[in-house]
Order: sequence, then structure tokens, then C-alpha cells
Amino acid sequence: MASAAGAGVYLVFTALAYGRRDLWTRSQLPPRRRRRSVEEWLVQAGLQGVPRSELAGAVAGLGLAGAVTGAVLFGGVLPAVVLAVFAATAPVAYYRRRRADRQARAQEAWPRLIEEMRILTTAAGRSIPQALFEIGRSAPPSMRPAFEAAEREWLLTTDFARTVAVLKAGLADPCADITCETLLVAHEVGGADLDARLEALADDRRLDTQGRKDARAGQAGARFARRFVIIVPLGMALAGMSVGNGRQAYATPLGQLLVAVGLGVIVACWVWAGHIMRLPAEDRVFR
Repeated sequence: MASAAGAGVYLVFTALAYGRRDLWTRSQLPPRRRRRSVEEWLVQAGLQGVPRSELAGAVAGLGLAGAVTGAVLFGGVLPAVVLAVFAATAPVAYYRRRRADRQARAQEAWPRLIEEMRILTTAAGRSIPQALFEIGRSAPPSMRPAFEAAEREWLLTTDFARTVAVLKAGLADPCADITCETLLVAHEVGGADLDARLEALADDRRLDTQGRKDARAGQAGARFARRFVIIVPLGMALAGMSVGNGRQAYATPLGQLLVAVGLGVIVACWVWAGHIMRLPAEDRVFR
């Protein structure tokens, strides 16, 4: 039973966090690429300084709380295991949502930041590194630590290539990669067309951001309805326990099996609904 619970936690965790499709596909990725994918996910979720042990402790603690809740409500081991697996994925789901929010804020901010970069490097006459650090001060709070780390690297080394690498690693964002590479080429080899390139990049980012906003707005009703996948069945189960001999029915072997199956279907529907509503993510080309 414990092995099944552990396997279930692993499968749901990797599916929610890293988009795993099956164990074979994941095993074919080189170890270095898997580590890089995990590190990027942690950076995008704002967890680059959090020890893995704390995340594991949160997962284990919530899993235990789910097991206790299932045992108290349904009086059996099987529903407790299912609820433990589901509760253990709550931290992953929370940080996955936080990662999506951070990425959405960054996507909305980049068109403005690129336009400011254009103004600073042309009309204001700033150098490219100076303009880059100035726009970082007006970036969303979640992005500022990466700009501050890049500025420290520039002050220590005056090596713009290393500075850009620090910024890209701290942001882990496709738009940041493209913008930084454009600025790096302009800084190293020069380019009178930097203004036109930044203008085209800002227009492209603006169109992409608007398209994603429209898609999220169109999904608002479906996202609201998705919550009923959990609320309604659990409400009906709790109501059934208080009617007649409902609690005794749950305690029978068949009742325990049906409760476990029902909880599993709820979890599967929740994960499936989130998967089909997921917007396509941009690939990082210039890591």
C-alpha cells in the first residue's frame, strides 16, 4: 500500500510539475537535461533559493494530513491513501500556479520594458548595459532580483556576455533570452538597426501577450466550472454520510473500493481538465 501511494505521488507530481507523459519518455531524457529542466522550473516558480528538503517536507506533511482526513471521514485505508496522494500534490499545484502567474506578469511587462529600452538607447543616449539595468528597476518585483544580480556581475567584471548569462539564468524566460541576445549582439558588434529590431520585438511580444489574454478570458467559465469537479462530489459524499446508515455503508469493503474509485476519478478529471486548458508554452531557444 505504501509503495502504491509513493508511486502515485511520483506520477501526479511529475505530470503536474514537469509535464511528464509517461515513464519511458521521461527516462529517455539525458540526466543533465532533466536537471536543467527541474532547475528552470524552480527558478520560474521563484524557488531557486529554497532547499529541496523543505519542498519534500511540505509534500510529506500535506500527504499525512490528507491520509488522516481520509481515515477520519471514510474510516478506511484505501480512501485515506487516495486522499494522501491528492493532498501531497497541493504544494506542486500551488507553485505551478505561482509559476504561471509570474510568467504571465513577465509576458505583460516585456513589451513595455523593450519600449523603454528603445527610448533609453536612442533618445536618452544610454549605453546598452546602463539602459538594461535601468529598465530592471521598473520591472515587476519578481523580475528585479535577476536584474540586480546581473548588475552586480557587470560591476564586478564589466563582461556583458557574462552579465547577460546571469540575467537569462535568473529570469528563465524565452522573451528575456531573445531580448538579451539581441542586446548582446548589438553591444559586441554594433548595430544601427537596434531601434528597429527592438520595435519589432516589442510588437511581437505585444501580440503574443494579447493573444494569451484573450485565450485566458475565453477559458474563465471553464476554469470556474473546474472547481465543481472537487466541490460537488465531496459535498455529496459528506451529505451521504449523514443520511441513515451512510457512514456504515462507507465502511464496508465495497464502499471503501467505491470511495477510492470516486476519489481517483475526481483527481483524474481535475488533472485532465487542467491539461487541456493549458496554453502552449514558448520554448527557450537561447539558454
